[in-house]
Amino acid sequence: MKTSERGIELIKKFEDFRSEAYKCPAGVWTIGYGHTGGVKPGDRVTETEAEGFLRKDVESSEKIVLTLVKKPINQNQFDALVSFVYNTGSGNFAGSTLLRKINRNPQDEGIKKEFQKWVYVKGVKLPGLVSRREKESNLYFSQL
Repeated sequence: MKTSERGIELIKKFEDFRSEAYKCPAGVWTIGYGHTGGVKPGDRVTETEAEGFLRKDVESSEKIVLTLVKKPINQNQFDALVSFVYNTGSGNFAGSTLLRKINRNPQDEGIKKEFQKWVYVKGVKLPGLVSRREKESNLYFSQL
């Protein structure tokens, strides 16, 4: 499976393009559409470069989802989970109750609640994460 354009657009919407390196709320140097690998203060990127970083980073998130999710899922579910992993990281996803519930039953309504647990950074609830998790959850449970 590969992330659809709908999934890419979801990630881009919430990551938002930034041409100059900045520290995200978690204190990590970030640039482009949420790219963090090797980013230093003062770094700059074009939108084209940021798109390239995004596509490469999405491939890493896809591999995590494909490796850890053991039950069949549809394209919308895959896209929602790739967005989630892109934002929260592979380690968080690997140890999550969200993943455990998906691997028990990908249609479990309790999965909605699990998405909403991931809205805090350093103990602070962020409105942007509340919105992102809601969109991911809605996509996860939407029909193709």
